[in-house]
Amino acid sequence: MSSIHMRTAFQGTRGRRLAGSAGAVALLLLLAACETQPAKPLGTVGHVQGFIGEVAADDPAAVKVGQEVLSAGGSAADAAVAMTFALAVTLPSRASLGGGGMCLVHDNPTQKTQALEFVPRASTQNAGDAAVPVAIPATPRAMFALHDRFGRLLWEQLLAPAEHMARRGTPVGAALGQDLELASGVLSQDRQSMRVFGAKDGGMLKEGDTLIQTDLGVLIGTLRNRGVGELYEGMLTPAVARRYNEAAGSANGAIAPKDLTDYQPTWEDPVEVDYDAESLYFPPPPSAAGLVAAEMWQMLTLDGRYDKASAAERPHLFAEVAMRAFADRGRWYNPGGIDKNDISDIVSEARAKELLESYSADKATPAASLDPAPVAMPENPAATSFAVIDREGSGVACTLTMNNLFGLGRIARGTGIMLAAAPVKGSGATALLPFLAIGKSGEEIRLAAAASGGAAAPAALVTVALDTLVENESLKDAVTAKRIHHGGVPDVTVLERGEDGDVVSALKDLGHKTFEVDALGDVEAAYCPDGVLKDSDGCTAMIDPRGRGAASKSDE
Repeated sequence: MSSIHMRTAFQGTRGRRLAGSAGAVALLLLLAACETQPAKPLGTVGHVQGFIGEVAADDPAAVKVGQEVLSAGGSAADAAVAMTFALAVTLPSRASLGGGGMCLVHDNPTQKTQALEFVPRASTQNAGDAAVPVAIPATPRAMFALHDRFGRLLWEQLLAPAEHMARRGTPVGAALGQDLELASGVLSQDRQSMRVFGAKDGGMLKEGDTLIQTDLGVLIGTLRNRGVGELYEGMLTPAVARRYNEAAGSANGAIAPKDLTDYQPTWEDPVEVDYDAESLYFPPPPSAAGLVAAEMWQMLTLDGRYDKASAAERPHLFAEVAMRAFADRGRWYNPGGIDKNDISDIVSEARAKELLESYSADKATPAASLDPAPVAMPENPAATSFAVIDREGSGVACTLTMNNLFGLGRIARGTGIMLAAAPVKGSGATALLPFLAIGKSGEEIRLAAAASGGAAAPAALVTVALDTLVENESLKDAVTAKRIHHGGVPDVTVLERGEDGDVVSALKDLGHKTFEVDALGDVEAAYCPDGVLKDSDGCTAMIDPRGRGAASKSDE
């Protein structure tokens, strides 16, 4: 059985006022309908009979929220909104309302695919001298924009589960418990953070403990009742700006009410690459990972190179392609923006051919010969991802970030918002990597995936996409397969620990310097090989075992 917290409302235009006061409207527990009962009303769990869609995310509670929204008749965009607010409660280390991210959205009824960019950015005021400036909160307004364009259920309904969990408490999940242990030193220096995350014994909350965030619950309730305008341009705005500055301190810059008022997420054209019967979509800049992954894809699929390569050659080919894509990034990456014509050139077949001219199947190419340029700052792996496909063939994939684990490690008093860190020194939000594959014939989604994990995100995402779309493997096999990565600088091929010994030996014989790690990237994915409308029974969702999340049908 599953449940969703709802509010009754008068019918009318968006922004309709709810019936009665907040105290007079009850949150109802609605049970999923069995097949013998008539369909329940739109907005009620059990409204959708049979296939509801697929959901995968880093956090089980967020997955449950997404499933309930789909069951109630919500769109993939509705599920994404509800899951994002849920993650702000259950995984504030990576997805606070103070942070931001990047989403790719495919709306099958209108056959539109767009990118929603809402990366955390610094204030225009007093941030120049800050070593790590505080970021303007981007997520709430971005989610409102997503709902406004593609939502079906009431905004008030979608935020209710997050408010409920924040106010009444929710168990600390495995991922948050791990993050609290890693960041305990920083969090212990902030009184507000310790009020929320501190345990009675003086340490941090652990997996299974109850996490209560009353202030955050009150804020989400306000945004639910009055809309996000209350945060960005309403009576709440000056107080939020003041409390942000109190929490950040002078060492981390400042935000002003105008920073909140002026902030807007943007709708962008995604980076599109054609492949066989699919159109593949990657995020545009400032996510450098999108172009890196697109370049890797073009090189690997050029003239069927990866498909034709022997099993012995493929690890070598993959490492060489990754190295070339990262070396090329050093030439085109510009945090200030990349011209759209340049984007087309970067992901073109002509560029792929040029980059592969020096490739040899018999030996490793020295990275120095490609003149790779190191990035200003390494990508921060502290992010979280999710993917949703709904029953109509629409989908959303998002990667959310705080630009650091727990951002600045401080909570703005009275708001419950964990402050995100803004990009510094041109580092940008480089590792945000949602991905969509859309079938050209039916214009419906085939694969929705999103990767996190810093510099290894492109390699992780491309591995999953290759194994499903090119090799026709199951999603489970694709996500659990061992991964390889080469970032250009240093000249080292990185492999996941446990990789076949013959693969490691073969790479070394070809001249690769190798290094083993526990995990490379984290990919959450939903996959419909033949499309939702043709064969929903073939759809699956899969979590990455390297993370600690959940999926709606992870083993089927």
